[in-house]
Amino acid sequence: MEQYAEFRLLPDPEFSVHHLMNALFAKLHRALVDLNNPQIGVTFPEAGAKAKGMGSILRLHGAGSVLHPFLQESWFRSVRDHVESSGVQRVPDDCSYMQVRRVQPLGGSDLRRLRRRLITRTGCSVEEAEQRIPNVAAERLALPFLSLRSTSTGQVYRLFIQQMPAPERVDGEFNTFGISKTATLPLFD
Repeated sequence: MEQYAEFRLLPDPEFSVHHLMNALFAKLHRALVDLNNPQIGVTFPEAGAKAKGMGSILRLHGAGSVLHPFLQESWFRSVRDHVESSGVQRVPDDCSYMQVRRVQPLGGSDLRRLRRRLITRTGCSVEEAEQRIPNVAAERLALPFLSLRSTSTGQVYRLFIQQMPAPERVDGEFNTFGISKTATLPLFD
């Protein structure tokens, strides 16, 4: 991940930064699905600490041989008026590293599944399973998130993102959201 391209959202009185980042990321996700190349990772330098939500900057990380042709495609054409792109740049030598991963909260369907497993495993009653796994067990995450619409079901869902400092560079593959459970990405200002 020696190179990156930065997308900086431009202020718009009609659309919030959150709305524009959702639109940009949705376009990126569809383009990464079409590209089918696990060599592009994504970071949000302003997420969490510097801004509420994901912030106004999105960085793509990868080799120049992957990023240059990817930026020539028209995947972000419809949001181009709201985005300033840096083009492909070299990552600073003195960067540190971070891991960007998805966090999925425990929801209502997860609780029902856990209770069914408990009943099957222990033979306890439904009421006892509800007492042992109460509704308050559902997680409420304080992490920044993106709101995306599933292309298969049409449902809107939240993609919670956690960015954590990593002690060293770890190479690996990224999914179609540009995130990975193991690989790290450069962190710099």
